Amino acid sequence: MADNEQYKVLLTEIIKKQIVILGPDISVLKARNILGLTVEDDGTVVSIEGDPQEVLQGLIDEYVSLSGLIVKNIVGTIMTKYPGIKISVEGNV
Repeated sequence: MADNEQYKVLLTEIIKKQIVILGPDISVLKARNILGLTVEDDGTVVSIEGDPQEVLQGLIDEYVSLSGLIVKNIVGTIMTKYPGIKISVEGNV
């Protein structure tokens, strides 16, 4: 089983990848929503409290949820340019 330091490195890497994609504000804000995770402004994980596997899964779920909404919004915006083509962007993405 990995120790807390390995989880901190992994979580930091995930957050920093999301910063590149989503920007620092939203990426760090979403990471800070995860119970047990303390994150610096630059995305570095300072501490993990509780089960690090649960913290990791929570972070992944948070970003997947967010990315799904981003995809939904992007597709919805693009589709306004093509009124003759109909798709549903309402369900779970």
